[in-house]
Amino acid sequence: MFDKISRSWHLVKASAGVLRTDKELLLFPVISGIATLLVALTFLVPVLGLRIFEGGEIGPAGFVVGFLFYVSQYFVIFFFNTALVGAAMIRLEGGDPTVADGLRIARSKIGVILGYAAIAATVGIVLKALGERAGFLGRIILNLVGMAWTFATFLVVPILVTRDVGPIDAVKESVTLLKRTWGENVVGNVGINFAFGIITTLVVVLAVAMVVGAAMLGGPELAIVVAVIGVIAVALVAVFQAALSGVYSAAVYRYAVDGQAPQGFSGGELQAAFRPK
Repeated sequence: MFDKISRSWHLVKASAGVLRTDKELLLFPVISGIATLLVALTFLVPVLGLRIFEGGEIGPAGFVVGFLFYVSQYFVIFFFNTALVGAAMIRLEGGDPTVADGLRIARSKIGVILGYAAIAATVGIVLKALGERAGFLGRIILNLVGMAWTFATFLVVPILVTRDVGPIDAVKESVTLLKRTWGENVVGNVGINFAFGIITTLVVVLAVAMVVGAAMLGGPELAIVVAVIGVIAVALVAVFQAALSGVYSAAVYRYAVDGQAPQGFSGGELQAAFRPK
């Protein structure tokens, strides 16, 4: 277990090193965030115009719109995550990826990305619907199921990038690979989320304190400026977290398949982490 923790930590550090080398990879989460916001705004028109969710009950039209919204959001997220992972794979193979390379890879996988988005949307809607009807204990169980789904599908995108398979086969293969990399999967994901959760909290607390101070010293105009800077800072943390998670998934996949350090990861510590014990 300690070997898995050590290997996970080295993989996370090496993934951050890839981002330092290829800073353009950070553009994918930025574009993804903008696109998902545009999708959300687009769906506000039928939701508000048709009053689909008014009255406390959701009819057939509401389910259709809700499902299409989930599919659209997941498609955008998976598309740009595929572009990110595709570019990261090029780096891991010793190449020098560009944003255009990542987008080209994602465009070539549009069909399977859409299929996987539909699967993820179905799972998400089912868990959400069950959660609204479940009690306290039931919601805990459903949260655990959702977490298990996240871990089980962690390597789906790298599989779609490197293999010519459909979304269902990709999910099955991701589950199979989880058996080999459960330690790196769980430790790495939990570690990244925990670390960035702390960083985000600190940034938010600092931003709130600065906004209050700016309001007291410089008035509402200065407070608004500081608040905008704080929002941008939080967004930048989220962008780096998303990019780091994408690169990490590519690294874990390469380790699961090859059992050794990817080419793009150099350094004695990382090589030692992959050395047979």
